[in-house]
Amino acid sequence: MRILHTSDWHLGRAFHRVSMLGAQAGFIDHLVTTVRERDVDAVLVSGDVYDRAVPPLAAVELYDDALHRLAELGVPTVMISGNHDSARRLGVGAGLLDRAGIHLRTDASAAGVPVVLADAHGDVAFYGLPYLEPALVKDEFAVDRPGHEAVLAAAMERVRSDLATRAPGTRSVVLAHAFVTGGAPSDSERDISVGGVSSVPAGVFDGVDYVALGHLHGSQTLTERVRYSGSPLPYSFSEADHRKSMWLVDLGADGSIDAEPVDCPVPRRLARVRGRLDELLDDPGLARHEDAWVEATLTDPVRPAEPMARLCARFPHTLSLVFDPERAPDDPDVSYARRLAGRDDQQIAEDFVAHVRGTGPDPHEQAVLRDAFDAVRADETLRETAR
Repeated sequence: MRILHTSDWHLGRAFHRVSMLGAQAGFIDHLVTTVRERDVDAVLVSGDVYDRAVPPLAAVELYDDALHRLAELGVPTVMISGNHDSARRLGVGAGLLDRAGIHLRTDASAAGVPVVLADAHGDVAFYGLPYLEPALVKDEFAVDRPGHEAVLAAAMERVRSDLATRAPGTRSVVLAHAFVTGGAPSDSERDISVGGVSSVPAGVFDGVDYVALGHLHGSQTLTERVRYSGSPLPYSFSEADHRKSMWLVDLGADGSIDAEPVDCPVPRRLARVRGRLDELLDDPGLARHEDAWVEATLTDPVRPAEPMARLCARFPHTLSLVFDPERAPDDPDVSYARRLAGRDDQQIAEDFVAHVRGTGPDPHEQAVLRDAFDAVRADETLRETAR
């Protein structure tokens, strides 16, 4: 069976101030063409179909167009909700769409209920594990202390239990939206950490033939059977070196995997340049970036006059301007943003306690801070999905 694995469409998202709807429509065209020309048997979308719980109308229309075109091809599509999606909204009409070959899996309670497709060699069971927010699904999976590993492990137990009841030789595919250990993140993914932990080990998915992951925006192979497709378009300059692609996976009769990357259209290259403003404007080696979307980091000790206007005169598509003056690390004028770079909310809060009190928080106080951050994040998720 030939499978096309995609994820993280983020329909409706902009790249800095540039609308990506045109590029997203171009990706949908490319997806449909690939399905038709490469004889794809099933399309997988591993979450984050939309960029937010209540997407703009233009994004909904593009999603609707994609579903109609895939249904017209007669190729089944299995789709799960991600942490950016509203599972309830995305799942509306799932029963009707199911009849058209569009199989939405947005309900955590259905983790062990597969979409079963068949080829010449027998059945393939596709299990959709939507993004499992631990605080919201802990009762469904009867876990004591909610965490990503605990709820995913419980969901996978349901998968294995169902798979054990099926005919010998039934092959299995799991779609999941999670941060799996070994994956490389970028700046454009929303933090999903619980208790300071965001990742789960790949071993959680043992026992199935292929795991189609979503959430991380870089295409990557964790094991031969566990892969991220990545986002089809860039959503931050940290993705400048990404190869945006989908996985074309041939699932053999014996469960063997043969995977090939299929490149996605590039609307415009990304470039990150760094140096003093005059150097960036004069360096002939940077001419190759004049048609790219540019993030410029200026290292001038003193902020130059009209830097964005001057940069745009040479690099018309400059979208991001960062100031990182050449100073010693202990210089008192080092910016607050620079001092916080690379530090998460928990570390910043602990530093604040140490600054005010003269000593950092003890283990109990660290746990209180962690629980507070987890409660705020879970409350934000509840409020967003209830809108």
